[in-house]
Amino acid sequence: MAADLECIARLRIRNPGSDTKSAFGHGTAQLLQGIVELDSLNQAAKRMGMAYSKAWKSIRATEAHLGFELIERHAQHGSVLTEKGRQFLDCFLRAEEAAEKAAAEVFREFQP
Repeated sequence: MAADLECIARLRIRNPGSDTKSAFGHGTAQLLQGIVELDSLNQAAKRMGMAYSKAWKSIRATEAHLGFELIERHAQHGSVLTEKGRQFLDCFLRAEEAAEKAAAEVFREFQP
C-alpha cells in the first residue's frame, strides 16, 4: 500500500428483525468506551462533543434495535455497561479490528 494511504474499515451492526433504523457502529462504540472509562454517559458524551440528551436518545434507540440493554444508569452515580453491553462492545471492537486488518491486507496489493 502507498505510504500515505491508510485503510480504515468501519462496521455497522443491525438487527434485520427490528423496525427501527438505528444500528450499532463506531460512534456508539466510542460512546460506550467513554462510559467504561468515565463511569458516566454525560461525561462520555461531553468528551465526544455530544449533548447528553442526544447520547441518551442514541443509546436508547440502539438498545431497542439490538433487543437488549447496553447501559445501566445509576442517577448521581453515573452509568455503567451491562454485562451483555460489555460483551457486545468487546465483540464489536474485535470484529472491527479484524475487518481493518483484512481490508489493509487487500489494499497492500494496490500499486498507485
